Amino acid sequence: MVARTGFALLLAVAACADQPVAPYPVSQPPIAADAAIGPGDLFDVRVYGETSLSSSYEVAPDGSINFPLVGVVKVQGKTPPQIERELEARLAEGYIKQPSVSVRVTEYRSRRVSIFGQVRSPGTFPYTENMSVVEAITKAGGFTGMARKNAVRVTRKNGQGTESIMVAVEDIGQGRAPNFLLRPGDVVFVPERLF
Repeated sequence: MVARTGFALLLAVAACADQPVAPYPVSQPPIAADAAIGPGDLFDVRVYGETSLSSSYEVAPDGSINFPLVGVVKVQGKTPPQIERELEARLAEGYIKQPSVSVRVTEYRSRRVSIFGQVRSPGTFPYTENMSVVEAITKAGGFTGMARKNAVRVTRKNGQGTESIMVAVEDIGQGRAPNFLLRPGDVVFVPERLF
């Protein structure tokens, strides 16, 4: 009788271990390159052939930057392509002939991801371009000893409400699953393993 009870307990423990999860959609792109930026966001501006005008900028609390030659430019709520066009138009007003401008956001500080559960330093962190779930968990100090690493849940808002995606982070780390890219506003929850 004791042997049967022990065997049943062993089966129960095995059932609670991390199980492989169904693969999530691999075709889940990162945040669109044309997403609007906000205060605190960091981006690079490159003006072709004009190294003195190429620099990195942080969006001020009022949603603007101070750009050489043209002065204050309101960028809050605009996408990188919109900012490119505005800078090109303003630089063409007597400063540069046919300017070519590129804008690349390097950090969405106005957009954040939250990491909770069995991580060492849970909290809310700035979203960076192409941020993966592994990178986010690393920012939160990594897993605790009680983390259920293959059952990490990402909750994401979409057009119809919210969706919940199970991500096998341990499998990602061991090369058995593709990486999972986060989007601004995602909530990452690392559950506790039972045993």
